[in-house]
Amino acid sequence: MDEKVKDYMVPIEKFPMILDTATFAGAVMALDKANSEFLSGKREQRILLVCNSENQVIGKLSPIDAVRGLESNYDKIIDRRTSAFVTGFEYVIESMKDKAALWSDPLKELCVKAQDIQIRDFLVSPSATQIVQAEDNVSEAFHRFVLYRHDSLFVKEGEKLIGLIRFSDIWQEIIRRIRDVCRM
Repeated sequence: MDEKVKDYMVPIEKFPMILDTATFAGAVMALDKANSEFLSGKREQRILLVCNSENQVIGKLSPIDAVRGLESNYDKIIDRRTSAFVTGFEYVIESMKDKAALWSDPLKELCVKAQDIQIRDFLVSPSATQIVQAEDNVSEAFHRFVLYRHDSLFVKEGEKLIGLIRFSDIWQEIIRRIRDVCRM
């Protein structure tokens, strides 16, 4: 593919925004609203972009990102830079999962956490593997989606964030090409 990342990205202006000072409850409500608007056709995106006090985008928030925020102990067993288990040894991972008491009662203190936790307390900043340049070949995005299991990548033009490229958009292009180009 000779296409560039910019050919598939979605400009940041198309995403709903939320401040990093919003509470967990506020984030859940904003995600629910964005999803409802997406499903009804009123909004093109359901992912929230998170802004700091200077109105700079510092991350993204999806439902799974929010749920991770409820359990701070995930940080102890997950390497946040790659979203992979730190050790990489399957038997160690299974042992850790068996012994970890994460989410033993996930909803027990939900209401307390929902009002006390702010997005900035659990937001994961994009790692280097989650950032591509607008002029990069789209194959670079493919590589990062598969290798690092990201669902979206931040697109920059130089140092300026200009959009996101989502795996779902690349997937739709694969489907389109199989139908139209391969004639299947």
